[in-house]
Parts: sequence; structure tokens; C-alpha cells
Amino acid sequence: MSPKDRNPRFQRRDDRPRGGPPRFDRRAPREREPDGIAILYGWHTVTAALANPKRRIRKLLLTENAARKLADEGIVPKPAPEIVRPGDIDRRLGPDAVHQGMLAEADPLDGPSIDTLPSDGIVLVLDQITDPHNVGAILRSAAAFAVKAIVTTARHSPEATGVLAKSASGALELVPLVLVQNLARALTELNQRGFLTVGLDSEGSADLAAVELHAPLALVLGAEGKGLRQLTRETCSVVARLDMPGEIKSLNVSNAAALALYIGSSRLGLMG
Repeated sequence: MSPKDRNPRFQRRDDRPRGGPPRFDRRAPREREPDGIAILYGWHTVTAALANPKRRIRKLLLTENAARKLADEGIVPKPAPEIVRPGDIDRRLGPDAVHQGMLAEADPLDGPSIDTLPSDGIVLVLDQITDPHNVGAILRSAAAFAVKAIVTTARHSPEATGVLAKSASGALELVPLVLVQNLARALTELNQRGFLTVGLDSEGSADLAAVELHAPLALVLGAEGKGLRQLTRETCSVVARLDMPGEIKSLNVSNAAALALYIGSSRLGLMG
């Protein structure tokens, strides 16, 4: 089944008034073309993709201002860009997308497999986190803390394109994504490889800061509201919480990821 069939966001809208311009769906920009090409837009996202030798750019649309800025930065884009008006990109993405005059069509990046992950440092595991803004923000934090990879499910997770890529602000090119069919099976494999798998949950038995951590470490985060699924919790070596001194005891999942990465990196001696 194609992405268009699975998700009504990808259905073509044809509700334009007769003789008038097309109406845009303002809820979200269109994130993936029908043939599976990843759509990347915005300065940091596109320039990071251009600098990544593993990323194949098929088509590059630039406004005159964006092309001038690339030239000022000494960046020679490949392939040669097509110079367009800002409105041409608006029509591709929707009027609310902050594209900064840059849009690239690219092949998705290949991800590693579980058995090839380095046996040091930290990986993040995402249990059906579906909001592309949150996953993008988590990717950005992961790049800041030199996370080795992010493991997530092939289903019930946003695709590495569009809003997610923009929210990641270039981090999509820096942190490998490992797509798995069965998260519990992937966690079991990490356990067998010597990873300490720590699930983060408000009902965890201990504060993460008090848990004895060791590398390689896998921090497991669940979706907001639902949290970790039962089988995910049962497969983790430890389920810990993030204790807060204030009145609000929970964080947005992307903020929780950043805090957990700081604690984990500090405890493992990775900060210096």
C-alpha cells in the first residue's frame, strides 16, 4: 500500500474554485512525493544534505536570494539548481512552510542494522513517537550529544522528510536512523549485545540520575500520552523516571530526550 493510500494527508486536493488558484491544506506541508523522493527544505536542512556525500540530491529549487546566499558562503550546489520564485516553492509545500527559498528532492538515506551499531556510547530508541516535530527535535539533540543512532519502528513513526527534516535542522544527515519491524525484538538484540536498555517512564522504579549506567547505553522513549508500550517496558533492562523539583513532573518527549541524554552522557564521561 502506498503512502498516499495509508494517509489522507497525501491525497491530492482538488477543491479549488473554478478559474481560481489552488487552495492549500494549511495543516501540514506535503512531505513525500508519490515516487518516494524525500522533500527537504530550509537553509540548515538543505545545506546539510548538500554537504553529505551519502545523500543523493535529484533536484534543487532555489530562489535568487537563496542562490546568492549559497554563493556568498562558497557553497557550489550539485546538481545545478533551478532558479524559481518563492511562490513556486510555496505551491509545492503549502504557505506555512518556512523554506527560506530552498527545496531539494532527494533519495532517502540508507540506515544501518542493529547488529552493526557501535558497542560504545548511546543510542536512542523511539517507541511509536509519531509527531514529526518531536522526532525532528530529538534528532537535533541526538546530534548535539553525538548519539550513535536512533532506532525506531518502520510503522507508526514519521518518515524522514518534510517537517521532520526541517525540525531536525540538518541533524538528519548526522544521526543514522535504524528502522525495525519489531521494537521488542530489536531491544532483545540490543540486550544480547551488551547494551543497557533503559526505558524512560514517569512510573519508573528509580530516578535516571541514580541508576548505575554503563556503555553501550540505549535510552528508550515512548510517545506522549501513551508512554512506553507494555512489551517495550518488559523488554528493557531498567525502567527509570526523570525526577523534577517543580510542580510539573513531566516533560515534552523531545525535552525529556535532551535531559536523559545529558544525564547519560555525563555519567558515561562523554561530555569532555
